[in-house]
Amino acid sequence: MSTTTAIKKDGNRKLLLIGLIIAMFFSALDGTIVGTAMPKIVGDLGGLSMMTWLTTAYLLTSTTVVPIAGKLADLLGRRGVYITGLVIFMAASALCGIANNMTELIIYRGIQGIGGGVMMPMAMIVIGDMFTGKERAKFQGVFGGIYGLASVIGPQIGGWIVDSLNWKWVFYINLPVGIIATIFIALGLKGRKNTGPISFDIAGMITMIIGVVSLLLALSLGGVDYAWDSWQIIGLFALAVIGIISFIIVENRAEEPILPMYLFKNRTFVTLNLIGFFMTIAMFGAIMFVPFFMQGIVGVSATESGTIMTPMMVTMIIASIIGGQLVFKVGIKPQIMTGMFVIALGLYLLTTLDMDSSKTIATIFMGVMGLGIGLVMPTITLALQEVFDKKELGIVTSSSQFFRSIGGTFGATVLGAVMNSKSGTLLNDELVPYLNKLPEQAAPLVNKFKDMIDSNPQSVFTMLFNEDAKKLIPNDLLQGMLPVIKTSLMESLHNVFFVGLGFIIVGAICTLFIKQIKLTNRKAGDDELKEDVEVEMATS
Repeated sequence: MSTTTAIKKDGNRKLLLIGLIIAMFFSALDGTIVGTAMPKIVGDLGGLSMMTWLTTAYLLTSTTVVPIAGKLADLLGRRGVYITGLVIFMAASALCGIANNMTELIIYRGIQGIGGGVMMPMAMIVIGDMFTGKERAKFQGVFGGIYGLASVIGPQIGGWIVDSLNWKWVFYINLPVGIIATIFIALGLKGRKNTGPISFDIAGMITMIIGVVSLLLALSLGGVDYAWDSWQIIGLFALAVIGIISFIIVENRAEEPILPMYLFKNRTFVTLNLIGFFMTIAMFGAIMFVPFFMQGIVGVSATESGTIMTPMMVTMIIASIIGGQLVFKVGIKPQIMTGMFVIALGLYLLTTLDMDSSKTIATIFMGVMGLGIGLVMPTITLALQEVFDKKELGIVTSSSQFFRSIGGTFGATVLGAVMNSKSGTLLNDELVPYLNKLPEQAAPLVNKFKDMIDSNPQSVFTMLFNEDAKKLIPNDLLQGMLPVIKTSLMESLHNVFFVGLGFIIVGAICTLFIKQIKLTNRKAGDDELKEDVEVEMATS
C-alpha cells in the first residue's frame, strides 16, 4: 500500500526542516544527557543496583519499535506517526520528572523509549520524501552532524542542568523543545488521506516484540546478572528463537508485513544492513573500552577520558557533512569502502596503545575512527532510499537504524565477553603465580583474589579505577600486583580491539557485493527522473 505524504511547499517546508532538526537534536541529546545525571538520580531515588535498567529499558523499547514505526509510517503517513512519537516521548519525559522511586523511573524510561523508537527513523524517512538524491546526500550528512553534536555537548548540558537546577530538568527540558518541534512538524507535513481499508500486522508486531526483546535481554543480562549457561539466559535465547521463527512465518503470510521477507532476497538491502551492523559493533568497541583503557592503564581521570570521545564525534560530524557532498564525485561504494578502511585503521591504531600512551595519542586515534564512521553511516541510508520504492521507504529506512541498534547491543556483549575471557586467562597465567609466592599470612587476600579471577575476572581490575580499593591492600603487595594487573588489562583490551577489527574487515568485504546503483536527482521512490546524476555505487 503506497503512502504519499505530501510536503507543504516554500515557507512550510522551511518550518518542517527546522522541526526535524530540533526533534533530532533533542532526541539525540537525551541519549547522553541522562548519563550525567545518573549519580544524582541514584542519590535521590536510591536503587543503585537497578541503575543500569534506566538505559536497558530505553534500549529494549526503542530498538523494538523502530521497524514497527517505519511500517506504520508507510501505512498511515509520516505526520500522524511522527507526532504520536513526539507526544509519547514528551509525556514520558514529564512522567520521568515526577517519578518517586527507581522502579517508576525505569517504567517511564521504557515508555520514553517507545516515543524515541518512533522518532529515530522518522527524520530520515521524511528527508527521503522531501529531497532528491543529491539533496538527501547533503542533508543526511548535516543531520548526522547534528546527531554527533548532540552527543558531544550532551554530557556538558546535563552537568550544567544537574548542578544549576535539578536532575528532574534533564527530563523536563524535553517538553518546551518537543512542543516547538511538534508544532513545526505538524505545520510542515500534510496528513495522509486513506483511500481504503488498512491491514495492520498485529501478529507480526507481537512476535517481533517477543523475539527482539528476549534477544536483547539475553545479550544485556548474560554474563552480568546471570551466567551464560543459567536457565534464565538459555530460556531467553530459546524464547528469542521461537519469537523470531514465528515472526518469519507470520511475515510470509501477512498482507502488510512489518518487515517483508522478500527484502532479504535483495542483495543491496542485506549487504548495506550487514555493513551497518558490523560497523556499529566496532564503534561500540571503541566507545566502551577506550575510556576503560585510559583510566585503568594510563591513569587519566574519568573526566579526561570522557573528553577523548569528543574528537571522534567532531570528526564524524565533519566527515558526514563533507561525505554528503563527496559521494556524487567518488560514488557510494568507494566512499563506504574508504570509510570502512579508515575505521579499520583507527581500530588497529588502538591496538598500539600502551602504558606510556598519552591522552593526545588516544584522541588522535579516536578522531580517525570518527572520520570513517562519518563517511559510512549516512551513506548507507542514502543508498537504501535510492534503491527502493516509495511504498517501502519507511521500513527500509528504519531497518538501517534497527540493525545498527542490534549491532550495538551485540557488539557490547561479544566484546565484553572477549575481554572477560582473555582477562581470566591472563590473570590465571600471570597474577596467580605471583600470588602463590606470597607468605602464608597473606592467604586470606590471596584466596579472595583467586575467587575473583575464577568467578569475575573484571572485578580484579576495580582497584585500577578506585583509590579506596587500593587502600585496603598493603602497599608492598599492591606495588607488586599493579603492574601485572595493568598488563593483563592492556592485553585484554588489545584483544578486544583486534576482534572489533575483524568485524570491520568482514563489513568491508560485504561492500564487494553491492550492485551498481545510480544516485539520481529525484525524490526517493519516484518513478519519473528529473535528471540523472550518474554515480556508480558499485560494479556488478
